[in-house]
Amino acid sequence: MSDPTVELHPNKIVRFLDKLPEDFTKADLTKFIEHHDIRIVNYRFVGGDGRLKTINCGINSKDQLDRLLSSGERVDGSSLFSYIDSGSSDLYIVPRFRTAFLNPFSDVPAIDIMCSYYTNEGNPLPSAPEAVVKKAHDILKQSTGLSLQAMGELEYYVLHETDPLYPIASQKGYHESSPFSKSEALRLEALDVIAQTGGRIKYGHSEVGNIRGRDQGMEQNEIEFLPVPIEDAADQIVIARWALRTVAYKHGVTVSFAPKILIGHAGSGLHIHSLLIDNGKNAMVENNQLNDTGRKLIAGYLSLATSLTAFGNTVPISYLRLRPNQEAPTNVSWGDQNRSALVRVPLGWLNANEMVKDANPLETDQFPDFAQSQTVEFRVPDGSANIHLLLAGLAVAARHGLQKADALEMAEKLYVDVHISRAEEKMMQKGLPVLPTSCWESSDHLLKDRAIYQRDGVFSPVLIDGLVRQLQSYNDKDLSEKLYLKGDEIRKMVDEYLHCG
Repeated sequence: MSDPTVELHPNKIVRFLDKLPEDFTKADLTKFIEHHDIRIVNYRFVGGDGRLKTINCGINSKDQLDRLLSSGERVDGSSLFSYIDSGSSDLYIVPRFRTAFLNPFSDVPAIDIMCSYYTNEGNPLPSAPEAVVKKAHDILKQSTGLSLQAMGELEYYVLHETDPLYPIASQKGYHESSPFSKSEALRLEALDVIAQTGGRIKYGHSEVGNIRGRDQGMEQNEIEFLPVPIEDAADQIVIARWALRTVAYKHGVTVSFAPKILIGHAGSGLHIHSLLIDNGKNAMVENNQLNDTGRKLIAGYLSLATSLTAFGNTVPISYLRLRPNQEAPTNVSWGDQNRSALVRVPLGWLNANEMVKDANPLETDQFPDFAQSQTVEFRVPDGSANIHLLLAGLAVAARHGLQKADALEMAEKLYVDVHISRAEEKMMQKGLPVLPTSCWESSDHLLKDRAIYQRDGVFSPVLIDGLVRQLQSYNDKDLSEKLYLKGDEIRKMVDEYLHCG
């Protein structure tokens, strides 16, 4: 009897093999390739810039296919990572079978497989993005007994020609439908493609940030994922950004994940929802409320928030988004349903059963325990994030919070009640720690906290040093003051980082 989780699975390899990706073997992939006359195997891997890289390998014999799947290939690490010396840069990339998917774009039948980096001695490269997030998660599980799941909210702008028939309304794009939403068809196609690649999608919708120009319109969209282990969550975001750009290119429009497209208009974040799992159950809830474990997780995020920007806010225009009087955070705080807080506890589903029965009086079905879906949302990162390193950093912060002696006291001190007046909130914010205002300042905080990230070998010293050099290379100290009221310079900087991430 077929597994019900397989029957509707959008990954075509899963449906053909009648088994889930985590059970894929070399023999399985060989069977699929032979049956579907696949001509190309694409090795996919993440570079130091956080972007998806590719090697296209042609298949010309069964022996050669076996070699492709068994041994991987060699790459020049110094061209992929700024911190690797060219004198010792030879690396291997080796495919991870569970990540395989049928390429949804290729005219030549091809399967794509995500790869891991290995050194010339055959060991995992410690500073490789996928190795760092795996090590961070392994150490968290070993030291606390808890695992970390995450899901991203990937916001982006679609830049297109204006439509005189159904013009968009500036800053009023939230959940708009076509024909007023020009990019709905593109979003639906991208959702389908991302699902085929293995992305676990919750939903997609248009966002607030409509920007109406004379010749060009810009529409903000969001795709939100479902919680999965952080290693998988990182891969999903990298592949989703590639898929969105490819779909947009096919339609002749531009997609941008830049943190800021235009001053005075909504920026694009990459909010990360996360939850701790204990034996398959949400470890952060008790009696339908956030418990001490959840508060300790939040304290961990708050305590390392300023240095986490080094992974999640990696270009100068990131800090044009993190400005006062917007929904993006500027202070280190948390709250329930508070969209200006650094960490938000989203509205839960405590009354879900009653709502569904009220809307559907004939319904008698039993419903799942909706409290299990409760997450906490880290609202600082943006589309420039090196997502593997960011999620590794969050795993480090989670362990730090769970083991921090005064975690609960810290959480209580930095809580901002959403029900207080605006004036009271402003007074409280004056006493709160603040986020960095530039990449340079972010690098200072990373240097200050580096021992926490390097503990147990999660982040290697060479990786931290490389990130610091990259952040400081922008020389963006006092960026906001330098650019104040200088519209042309701001536009030039936005154009420079339009395709970050």
